[in-house]
Order: sequence, then structure tokens, then C-alpha cells
Amino acid sequence: MAISTDKSGPGPKPVIAYDQRIAKSVVRVIKGLPVSPNALTALGMVVGIASGFLYAEGSWSAMLGGSFLFMIAVWMDHVDGEFARATGKTSTFGHYFDHVGAMSSYCAMFIGAGYGLRDTWLGDWAVPCGIAAGVSVALIFSIRLWQETVYGKETTEQTVRGGFEIEDTLYAVGPITWIGAMPPFIAAAGIGTPLYLLYAIWEAAGHVRRNR
Repeated sequence: MAISTDKSGPGPKPVIAYDQRIAKSVVRVIKGLPVSPNALTALGMVVGIASGFLYAEGSWSAMLGGSFLFMIAVWMDHVDGEFARATGKTSTFGHYFDHVGAMSSYCAMFIGAGYGLRDTWLGDWAVPCGIAAGVSVALIFSIRLWQETVYGKETTEQTVRGGFEIEDTLYAVGPITWIGAMPPFIAAAGIGTPLYLLYAIWEAAGHVRRNR
């Protein structure tokens, strides 16, 4: 979703993440369809929530299916915005809805995976770890949206490095699932995501202090 600026040339050049480039290419093909950007956002949200239910089922085959749906949902978070810009159908509501859609998908995956991993070595810690990660993601999204609304989009822009942005790490959920490493991933997310939430709060507080 982020577009960075490469200042190595004579002027600012947009640096676009690889998955967003693919989204742009797809949108060029589908932009004539009689659908709204919000409908694409809703579809992505449904796909993301469905991935959470599959993860919650707990079996290898269900989690495998959930991983593919989650990766599709992460990518679709780019498609709706590109579609809105390509068709001139951008809106404030659509922007907020996009945040809600992505947040719902990520929360569903973390909470669903935590529930589905109850019978692994995580045991009783699986559900709390999943909930901690999911709730932290929701709060991080909310803080970022508030920060962007109050202090400008540039305060939340992600830097693109080598064709990737930080949120692209979520695609790793797929390979992590395929190799059976979801238990340590959810354990790490249950600790790391709340820590990142603290960083997001600290960063937002810094903007408040600087703009008094």
C-alpha cells in the first residue's frame, strides 16, 4: 500500500512494492467491472475472516487453506485502493473501510490460529497469544489511522526497500504454515506484536508533543 520516494535520481521517483505493482496490473484489466472499491474491500475482508476460521479448525489441511486465503487477503488490501484510484471512486469512508477490512483479516488470522493451536506444545498459551497479537494489531491500526487523520498520511508511510514494505512480512505466514512453524510464530507474535503496539503509542505520543 505504501509508496516511498527514491531520491537517488534527479528528482523524487515513486518506489512501489512488488505486490502493489501486481495489483496495479490486475486493476487495469478489471477496472471496467460494475463493482465498487468498497465491494472489493468487503470481499477481501470476507476472505481474511474465512482464513481465520480455517486456522481455528486446527487441522493441517484447514490451516493450509487458511494460509492461502490469508495471503490473498493481504494482497487484496492493495487491489481495492488501486481500483478506487483507477476509477476515480476514492472516498473518506472507503479509506476508513479499507483500514477496517485489513485489520479484520489480520485479527482473524492471529486469533483463529491461536485457537487452532491449542493442542500443540503451546497448550493453554495458544489462545492468549493469538488474542494478544490480534488485539494489538487492531489497536495499532486504530492508532495509525488516527495519526494519519490528525497529522497527515506522511507520518504513517512505510518505506519500500528492495520492492518490499514492512507489512509484506505478513506473506511469510504462508510459508511458516507450510513448514509447520505456526506454534513458534504465534508465540512470537503474542509477545512481539504488543511490543510493537507500545512503539506505535510512543511514536503517536511524539507527534502529539511536537504539535502542541
